[in-house]
Amino acid sequence: MSIKNTSLCYLERDHSYLMMHRIKKEQDVNAGKWIGVGGKFEDKESPEDCVLREVLEETGFVIQPTSLRYRGIITFITDHYDTELMHLFTCTEFSPSRPDAPECPDCSEGVLQWVPKSQISSLKLWEGDRIFLSLLEKEQPFFSLKLVYSGKGDEEKLVQAILNGWQNLL
Repeated sequence: MSIKNTSLCYLERDHSYLMMHRIKKEQDVNAGKWIGVGGKFEDKESPEDCVLREVLEETGFVIQPTSLRYRGIITFITDHYDTELMHLFTCTEFSPSRPDAPECPDCSEGVLQWVPKSQISSLKLWEGDRIFLSLLEKEQPFFSLKLVYSGKGDEEKLVQAILNGWQNLL
């Protein structure tokens, strides 16, 4: 068994997050869900390297590195996939990589859309995402969140959520 490292970033503008509706890939663990932008580490990448590259690849936006906030580490454990360490970021300053770039560019991973934060809870999200999005909104200092899922597909359920190694959130 191995541990997969990933990054996830919530770009923020006008009280909205740029969200990706994962409806384009055939074999997608996130199929049908709404998530931030990010992806798997490449060889020799730091969390920051990964998130800067992934945001550019998926959105066409160049992050202003001084506005990138490293918010936490999420450990995902499931019955059917390798353990994943997701490095969670937010960012408020970014710009298109080219002057004619669309506001929500086409992405092979899913459909990008600016969603007001007040409407995100109505979207189809992972149960654990609701927890860390809430921590982001509460301006929780850097945190570690362990999310344990059981089952697969529509039967997948969050069975444990532990904040900072001791606080059970379920």
